[in-house]
Amino acid sequence: MKEIRELVPTKPNDTVVELERPFETHVIPGTGRYPAYRDVYGPEGFQIVDYWRAIRKRLWLVVGIAVLITTLAAIYMARKPNIYLASSVVQVDLEQTNPDLITNDRQRVLSNPDPSYFNTQLQLLNSDTLLRRVVKEHNLDANKDFQAAKNAHGTSAWRSMMKAVGLASDKSSNSPDANTQKSEETNSSLVSADEIAEALRLSPYVDLIKEDLIVEPVRESRATVKDTRLIEISYRNTNPELAAFVVNAIGETFVNANQEKRSGTSRKTSDFLQKRINDLQTDIRGDEIKLVELKQSEGILKTDGDQTIVIDRLSGLNKQLLEAENARKLAEAKYFAIKDSPESLNALAEQDSQRYITERENSVLQLRTDVRKKINDLNAEKARKLEDYKETAPEIIEIDKQIASLEDSLEKLLEKNNKDIQAYKERSATILLENYKTQYQQAKDQETKIRSAYDVQYNEAQGQNSGAVMIKLLEQTIETNRGFLDNLRKQQSGNDVASQGSDNNISVASFGIPPEAPVAPRRLMTVVAALLLSSLFGMGLALFLEYLDDTINTTEEVENLLQLPALTAIPTIDSIPKRKLLLVGGKGEEVEEDRLNSELLIFADPRSSLSESYRQLRTSILLSTAGHAPKSLLITSSLPSEGKTTTATNTAISLGQTGAKVLIIDADMRRPRLHSVFNVSNNQGISTVLSSELSTKEILDVINYDERTKVSVMTSGPIPPNPAELIGSEQMVGLLKTLQSEFTHVVIDSPPITSFTDGVLLASLVDGVILVVHSGKSSRQVVRRARQLLIDVRAKVLGVVLNNVNLNSQDNYYYYQSYYYRNNYRHTDEGE
Repeated sequence: MKEIRELVPTKPNDTVVELERPFETHVIPGTGRYPAYRDVYGPEGFQIVDYWRAIRKRLWLVVGIAVLITTLAAIYMARKPNIYLASSVVQVDLEQTNPDLITNDRQRVLSNPDPSYFNTQLQLLNSDTLLRRVVKEHNLDANKDFQAAKNAHGTSAWRSMMKAVGLASDKSSNSPDANTQKSEETNSSLVSADEIAEALRLSPYVDLIKEDLIVEPVRESRATVKDTRLIEISYRNTNPELAAFVVNAIGETFVNANQEKRSGTSRKTSDFLQKRINDLQTDIRGDEIKLVELKQSEGILKTDGDQTIVIDRLSGLNKQLLEAENARKLAEAKYFAIKDSPESLNALAEQDSQRYITERENSVLQLRTDVRKKINDLNAEKARKLEDYKETAPEIIEIDKQIASLEDSLEKLLEKNNKDIQAYKERSATILLENYKTQYQQAKDQETKIRSAYDVQYNEAQGQNSGAVMIKLLEQTIETNRGFLDNLRKQQSGNDVASQGSDNNISVASFGIPPEAPVAPRRLMTVVAALLLSSLFGMGLALFLEYLDDTINTTEEVENLLQLPALTAIPTIDSIPKRKLLLVGGKGEEVEEDRLNSELLIFADPRSSLSESYRQLRTSILLSTAGHAPKSLLITSSLPSEGKTTTATNTAISLGQTGAKVLIIDADMRRPRLHSVFNVSNNQGISTVLSSELSTKEILDVINYDERTKVSVMTSGPIPPNPAELIGSEQMVGLLKTLQSEFTHVVIDSPPITSFTDGVLLASLVDGVILVVHSGKSSRQVVRRARQLLIDVRAKVLGVVLNNVNLNSQDNYYYYQSYYYRNNYRHTDEGE
């Protein structure tokens, strides 16, 4: 076989140069997609309309996904029950405490805006302890509506699925029977087994409330200060009455719990005072009985002066001893009361912390005011001096140093204050307990000291007149105890009044009422969101499929990818209405089925869109070269079954309709088809001519003439073992010269150029090459490879024919419009 370079004669002195590639395509690596080619070669760059075309091309996919997902969302939302939201508002005022209910040492009312107190109340409203009390006190565990909500929640499909994958726990396994024994072992010293069992029993109800409970502070958006002392309690449920009942129950229980906490100290104080009163009354009655008995036994005795002095001293010590003993008992009761009750100790520690914070903040506020005044004075002085000095002047620098020093000291002061407050809070309970212990120890020591002095004086008086001394002491004891009794009764009365009249700083500001309209589910919004999201997903999928689509579909893609003109677009038969396709000779009769083979459709229906497309191709061919139309024309494709034989046949027929003498050659000596298209014998053909030495007359005798199409046909002849060597031989060059002298146009149907070298060899010998591309089938990479092969042999590529275009496709909407325009325009002419 002869090489391609042998087909182009060169002179010995000719200079060998590199082949020029005027149509070389610069492809962006790794993409292989149309937008990349458009960005490089398109005159307008990539446009949004390309995305729109890709979406419109797969519009039914987008619509189908949107309809399916939206329908499922609508069904799901229709099955969901209505959710109602009820709300109540709780007001949390500043905490006010009166520690005198226990100490009775001094009267002070603390009122400090501590942010931690308000945040603590927020957490308490969400606490399990409060919610368990709500369930128990309001019998929610026996409420049928609440039970139904619990059962529906526990058996939901979503929760079952979460349990299956291990993302949700089965709370039913946490039953009291399963955990009571373990809890008894670990918490026996803290709470009873019954309390643990009750807490475990109510745990599912508490969890159910917490899942739909919303506790958040109320903020005022219209005012400068956004924060308020209001807390909104909201609860969601399918039953509006139950939702309102739950929020009201939580608010009421929270208020009652706070009142009980505040009055708990008063009750303990009242119990202690009552016990001391009873003890004193018993002691007084006993002493009075002893006094009467002693007087009866001793008689009325007089005492001398010395005895009176001794007895008076003994009476004074006795009174002091009684007071010291009473003070010791009070201090002892206070100390052991808070020592054995951590709750009381923490309450007192919190009160003491509030007092300390108030005192420190007042002190720091005064210091801060003084420092700020000094800083303002220095800034004013600096402003005055800046009128005469620059910023870098020593006087200005000195003032800046003073201001910086004051600001630094102020910052350190605030930091130290915060640390001191935090440290005091952490150790306040310990300090308070130590103080009570110290007071108790001091009272005890004082009692011991006075008792020792009393014993000495008693022994001295006993030696002088024991009866008179005993009478005097009993009278003194009775008088002192009566004074103590009156004092304790006054304290008890004041404690009861204070306990009954103490204000609760937490109250319900607004009760919840059953809502009329549901807050969820938002069916319309959800369905609309599903429609939008599913549409976006469908469009994204359409664009992704377009990205994966490596085929060529439009003439615009052809021109941008190959940088070759798109000569015409041949529509597919299925996209043309049958009644328009099957018109013959202007008559309304239908063409027989055996005449509707695709190769001769131009003959079967000269007025069809197919015929019009081929006539457009004919015009493009005749005007493709300057001076005269190309004599020899090669019709080829990149791969088999892309329509090159159909295109070659109808192109030859179209050229023949102009009156020109046209020859079509079947150069595909591997899979010849022209003989079956034109229904002629294939005993002799181009293989016979190329393998023999024939004269011009003998060559013409091999050619068949088709009377119907007025086109001469040279078939492939017997299939040779070496088609490429025959095509590349000198006989082929001579054959073309001979045929070009006998015919106006020679149309050659060749094998695919990427599969066989026959087409490439022929491309270098003809006046023009037309590359056929199958719409929706031909790969971009393969077509680009075919174009490069043609450029490598300096073939003159006239353009590309886009074959088998679906007019019903959105990609070819404009071809569809053009087809109907031509058809309607033709019928309008006929009507006129």
